[in-house]
Amino acid sequence: MSDSPNENCLFCKIVAGNIPSTKVYEDDETYAFMDIAPAAEGHTVVVPKTHTKDVLESDPAVYAATAKAAQAVAKRAVDVLQADGVNVLNNCGSTAWQTVFHLHFHVIPRYTDKSKDSLTLPWVPHPGDLDAIKAIGAKLAF
Repeated sequence: MSDSPNENCLFCKIVAGNIPSTKVYEDDETYAFMDIAPAAEGHTVVVPKTHTKDVLESDPAVYAATAKAAQAVAKRAVDVLQADGVNVLNNCGSTAWQTVFHLHFHVIPRYTDKSKDSLTLPWVPHPGDLDAIKAIGAKLAF
């Protein structure tokens, strides 16, 4: 984690105003802007102004401020865009599809009208092995 911008970070450059963006929300700790490759109408990216790589390295206060801003953007999408739902997504690590290594949330309004929404479910949920689920849960418990 670093309090200063990372000169190689796309999102730090956006927050600094070195790369243009369409601002949706800003406070002392966070910045939200329209995604330029949207999955749905109103797709917004919410970032902390403090450079931090991801959820695992984020200071809990920075994470909380970013999550709070993402919630506010999600509520606004429902109220103003009349979205039928919202996905708030975070990708942590390249295996989990993170491509910009600066903590961020995608706020993706969802619509039953598919002309506004091209996002599809990335996995097909199916029942798992309950014994394996219990064993993994025991390992994760603290």
